[in-house]
Amino acid sequence: MSQQFLEAIPSNLKVPISLWFDQDRNPETIEEVTALCKNSEWDELHQRFDNRIQFGTAGLRSQMQAGFSRMNTLVIIQASQGLATYIRQQFPDNLVAVVGHDHRLHSKEFARATATAFLLKGFKVHYLNPDHEFVHTPLVPFAVDKLNASVGVMITASHNPKMDNGYKVYYSNGCQIIPPHDHAISDSINMNLEPWANVWNFEDVLDKSLKQGKLMYSRDEMLKLYSEEVSKNLVKVNPLKLEVKAKPWFVYTPMHGVGFDIFGTIVEKTMSLVEGRDYLCVPEQKYPDPCFPTVGFPNPEEKGALDIGIRLAEKNGISLLVANDPDADRFSVAVKDTHSGEWRQLTGNEIGFLFAFFEFQRFKNMDEQFQQSHPLAMLNSTVSSQMIKRMAEVEGFHYEDTLTGFKWIGNRAILLEKEGYFVPFGFEEAIGYMFPAMEHDKDGISATIVFLQAYCKWKTDQNLDPIDILETGFEKYGVFKEYNGYYVVPNPTVTKEIFEYIRNVYTPKGLSYPSYIGKEIQVLYYRDLTTGYQSDTPDHKPTLPVDPTSQMITVFARSNDGNENEHIRFTIRGSGTEPKLKVYIEARASEEQRAAFLAKLTWNVLRREWFRPGKMNITTTF
Repeated sequence: MSQQFLEAIPSNLKVPISLWFDQDRNPETIEEVTALCKNSEWDELHQRFDNRIQFGTAGLRSQMQAGFSRMNTLVIIQASQGLATYIRQQFPDNLVAVVGHDHRLHSKEFARATATAFLLKGFKVHYLNPDHEFVHTPLVPFAVDKLNASVGVMITASHNPKMDNGYKVYYSNGCQIIPPHDHAISDSINMNLEPWANVWNFEDVLDKSLKQGKLMYSRDEMLKLYSEEVSKNLVKVNPLKLEVKAKPWFVYTPMHGVGFDIFGTIVEKTMSLVEGRDYLCVPEQKYPDPCFPTVGFPNPEEKGALDIGIRLAEKNGISLLVANDPDADRFSVAVKDTHSGEWRQLTGNEIGFLFAFFEFQRFKNMDEQFQQSHPLAMLNSTVSSQMIKRMAEVEGFHYEDTLTGFKWIGNRAILLEKEGYFVPFGFEEAIGYMFPAMEHDKDGISATIVFLQAYCKWKTDQNLDPIDILETGFEKYGVFKEYNGYYVVPNPTVTKEIFEYIRNVYTPKGLSYPSYIGKEIQVLYYRDLTTGYQSDTPDHKPTLPVDPTSQMITVFARSNDGNENEHIRFTIRGSGTEPKLKVYIEARASEEQRAAFLAKLTWNVLRREWFRPGKMNITTTF
C-alpha cells in the first residue's frame, strides 16, 4: 500500500483500513477495499469499518463483504481463533471440534478457515464436508453429541438472502451458545484478532493434519448414524399403511438447499418409500443453488415461496406439500383443505400444535410404568402459541415457555430430562421444531419425518387431515388465532425510543405498567424482560432471564367487551439480527372469527397507541 494511497484515506478511516490490509490475505476482499478507497466511497467504508461484527448467542451473521462488520475470511479466522482459545480453556482435556458447512457462497472457504484455526490450537477436528459435499445444519449438533465434542461450528445463513452467511456455534451439550458464554467468547475474539502464523495456509494445515490423524472427514459416518437414530427414535408409524402405494402422495421441496439428499436417504431407509413412486420433489428447487433462483427470499414462511410446490401437487392430485428451508433446520407445510378445496399454508404455531397433539397421542400409548417414571413435558418459546399450554392444563402434563431461540429451548429440555421428564418435542413459531431424541436444536428433516407419520396415522385411523385435527384442538382447548408481524426501523435507537415511550410516557406516573391500552384493551398481566419486572410474581421478578441490552415486553390482556373465556397475549421485542421491531399477537376465544378479530384489533390498537409509525418513521407490510 503506497504512501500516496494511504494519504488519500480520511484520517478516521486510516487506522482500520491499514489494519485490514495488514491482516487480510484474501485477494478478492483486498481488491474490494482497494476499489472502494480509489472510488472515495467513504460512507460505505465507514459502515464496514467503524464497528466490528459482534459475536452473540446466534454467533455471527451478516452480508458477505470485505470489512470488520461483515462476513469474510478474515473475520471468520478471527472469530475461530477467539472461539478455539475460549473452548480450550473450558475443556483442556477434550479438544474435539466439529465443523460443517452448507452450499452458500463462500461457505466452504469459511469452514476450512474455521477448521484450520482449531487445528492450530491443538484440536482434533471432525470435518463434515469432504470434497464438494454439503451437510444440513442439524448434523452439527448431532455430531457434537455423538462424538462427545466440546464445540461445533456450522457455516450457514439458514434462510437469509443469498448474499448473507453466518457462523453458528454449538457448545459441548449440543445446544447453541447462551450467556455468559457469548460475552466470554466475544472477549476472547477481541483478544485474538491478530492472525496466527500459518492460519492463512489452509491447504497445508489441513493436508498435514489429515496425515497426522488430527483431521477426520466424518460426514458419511455421521449421516449413517443420523439415519439410524431417526429410524430408531422417530419412526413409529409406517406410512405404507396409507392406501396410496401406487402413486406419489406428497410433494417435498428443499428450497434450493441441502435437504434433498439427506431427506431422500432417510425416507428410503426408514420409511420404505422410493422416490418417484411415493413422493415428488419440486424439480426446480431440488438441488443446492446458492442463488435461490425461483424465490425472492429463501424462507418457506414467505408469501409465494411454496407456490411452485403447490402447483406441482395440484397437477398430480396431491393434497400435501412439505418443505425445508435451505439448511434444512426448519419445516413448513401446506395442505389442501378437503372442505373448501383451497390450499392453506399452516402457520408455525399451527404446525407446533399438530406435533404436540401427535406426541401426546404417542405418550398415552406408551407403557404405564414409563409414563409414571417419566412424566411428559413439552415446551415452546414465549413468543409462540399458548395453545399447548392450555392443552397441558387440560390433559395434565408439564409445560414451560422459554426465551426466544432454541438455545433456550434446548438447554431447558436438557434440564427437564435430567429431572426425569420425557421431553419429546419443543417448538418456536418461526417454523422451528425440536425432537430431543435426535438433538437439542431445531431439525427440519426430523420434523418432516415425524409430520409424515402423523399425517398418515390421522388419515388411516380416522380419515382426518391436519385441518380436521386443528379443529378438534379448537373444540377441546379453545380457538387460538395469531396476528404476527414486524415494523422495519431505521436504526436500533428508534426501537429503544419506542420502548422508553411505553415505559415512561404511556405508563402513568407512579405505576409499573399501563392498566389499559387505548380504550379497547385491559391489561391483566405485564412482564418487562428489559427492566426485570413481572406483575404476577410475589417479588415482581420475572420467571425468565432478564437482559437489559435487549427490548422485550409481554402482556396478557382482555378486550373491554370480552368475557372470562377470552384473552389476548402479545409480545413485542427488538430483533437482535435485523432492523425490525417484532410483534407476536395471539387471541383465544370460543369461535374462530372472534379470535381472529381480537388478534387484529390488538395489532391496530398497538399501532395507534404504542408504535405510532408516522411519528417514529417505521413501516410495515402487515
